[in-house]
Amino acid sequence: MKSLIIEGPSKISGTIVPGGNKNAALPIVAACLLTEEEVVIHNMPEIVDVQVMLDLAASIGVKVERNGKTVKIHAKTVTSATLPSKMCARVRGSILFAGAVTYRCGEAHIGLPGGDFIGRRRLDSHYYGLGKLGITCDIREGMANFSIAKKLRGADMFLDEASVTATEQILIAASVAPGKTIIRNAASEPHIQQLAELLNKMGAKIEGIGTNELKVQGAEMLHGAEYTIDSDHVEVASFLSLAAATKGGLDFVGPIRPHHYWMTRRMFERFNIRFKLEPDHIHMPAGQRLIVRKDAGDAIPVIADGPWPQFPSDMMSCMIVAATQARGTAMFFEKMFESRMYFVDRLIAMGANAIICDPHRAVITGPSKLRGLQMSSPDIRAGMALVLAAACAKGRSVINNADMIYRGYEDLVPKLRSIGVNVEEQELD
Repeated sequence: MKSLIIEGPSKISGTIVPGGNKNAALPIVAACLLTEEEVVIHNMPEIVDVQVMLDLAASIGVKVERNGKTVKIHAKTVTSATLPSKMCARVRGSILFAGAVTYRCGEAHIGLPGGDFIGRRRLDSHYYGLGKLGITCDIREGMANFSIAKKLRGADMFLDEASVTATEQILIAASVAPGKTIIRNAASEPHIQQLAELLNKMGAKIEGIGTNELKVQGAEMLHGAEYTIDSDHVEVASFLSLAAATKGGLDFVGPIRPHHYWMTRRMFERFNIRFKLEPDHIHMPAGQRLIVRKDAGDAIPVIADGPWPQFPSDMMSCMIVAATQARGTAMFFEKMFESRMYFVDRLIAMGANAIICDPHRAVITGPSKLRGLQMSSPDIRAGMALVLAAACAKGRSVINNADMIYRGYEDLVPKLRSIGVNVEEQELD
């Protein structure tokens, strides 16, 4: 287990090359099992969760070769339909193998997935969507067991929630299900768009990418392809929050699509922060002051998350830390996960002026002078938020369980050092 030791406050400046989109990489690894031909993926993030997905693929006979950020996945043969339970428990994305492995083997046996403990994360939409396509599921003794009832077939379905991973799961299976599939109330996040683009390169026929209604014409067979994953918009937003909170400036370069950041830009504007957004480049000028812009009638603004293109839940934690350094008051409304707000207790212990109203809402008034503290990372995004708080705080902060943060942020310590954060990594017994 690793800890991060941060001496604050930090002066932030420099350039960051963000890693590939983690949430696109996980379903993309699973989708590569749909073809017997080689698939080459560029800008694959070098993080723990992605490596677990690659190891899971290798554990059932898939050939995986990694050279830096380029990964070659060749599923010419899939030798087992059972994914190891202990490995599945390490990453929630393991469930995404269900459709692809069942297609290749006629069945799949997957240990119930793990991941962050940020609240209940239903799998019902997975079972519903796969069931409509002809794949049944039976859960016994901690294993989800999938099988093809008769044969795969296209279907018209309506999801009761715009679930990201369920939409990805159904897209993967529908790509090889004969006939037409319509997914209504589908999620439309950038990572889903990228998965759909890869599947189309592999020979699938998916229409409506970027909307909440996806139409899929199942292909008889998919083939190999080459694809480059976009930069992780959540990582970029996390570092933008760090720069804003410290009055610093940053540049980001890499495969960046401006429309993935429109809502992020709009949210920062509500705190008087602007950044320049161009293809493959983002620039945030230094010296900007965080000021909460009130709603009409001098009302306290409510910062709420929701399904894309609303403000993503994964960006909420770091934005809350930025708000502790803003002049004014804002309420944050976390609608999607009932445990995501618990980390605010650590901010209060550091000196933040915050009130936790209930599991979903917190009121933040700033600016606050934060002080160093010893704490533990509860999940990926809250852990990164604590890194931001430590960089703003005066004195020494220790963040235990830093391995949790590494699951979502590539080369975190080198990147932090390169932009002015005084951070050391410590290995604990």
